[in-house]
Amino acid sequence: MFLYLAHTRLEVYKQSYALSIEAYTITKLLPDSERYNLISQIQRASLSVYLNIAEGCSRRSNKERKRYFEMARGSLIEIDSALDIAVGLQFLKKDQIEIIGEMIVKTFKLLSGLIGKFNLLTTPP
Repeated sequence: MFLYLAHTRLEVYKQSYALSIEAYTITKLLPDSERYNLISQIQRASLSVYLNIAEGCSRRSNKERKRYFEMARGSLIEIDSALDIAVGLQFLKKDQIEIIGEMIVKTFKLLSGLIGKFNLLTTPP
């Protein structure tokens, strides 16, 4: 927010920010009884995607960067799985989560692309 570092211009960083905002918005639709379960998990995982991308970009070694990007991708999968449960329990309808679903897919592709670049850098010829 105050540090205008290079990672803030990355598409994956911008996309993960939008995803996190949308995740917080979506969780407002869940019942209060899920405050300490699905709501908390979706919010924490969405924030984890955003923060792990930021922290990964601050790391000096490619190995560390890749590790943080992989953790971000894992948190993204958590969000997807939690939303699947929310739909299965009929807390949410599929049409209510279409936008966040598109964001999840886009962020997943961007993160996978970054991780793939680090695999090329660390794989011997």
